Amino acid sequence: MDKFNELVSTQMQTMEKLLYLQSELERCQEIEKQLDALKQSAELEELRLEIDRKKQDLQEIHRMFEKQTEDVIHTYQQLAVTLL
Repeated sequence: MDKFNELVSTQMQTMEKLLYLQSELERCQEIEKQLDALKQSAELEELRLEIDRKKQDLQEIHRMFEKQTEDVIHTYQQLAVTLL
């Protein structure tokens, strides 16, 4: 049961990172729209690079979260079998 609780806790931390990064990405995209409207190309290019990095980070965390979900399910299934 301890391993299961630890996996769930780790997964919750990953979810927090995922949500934070998603909100940061949305914030950057809003700024991108504003800069584009102002035609500030230098700042816009830098921001677009940051958006690309955040998208890559988001994909990485998403993959990690999926793996953690699989681990949680597997551990729960093992725990259920041992309790029967």
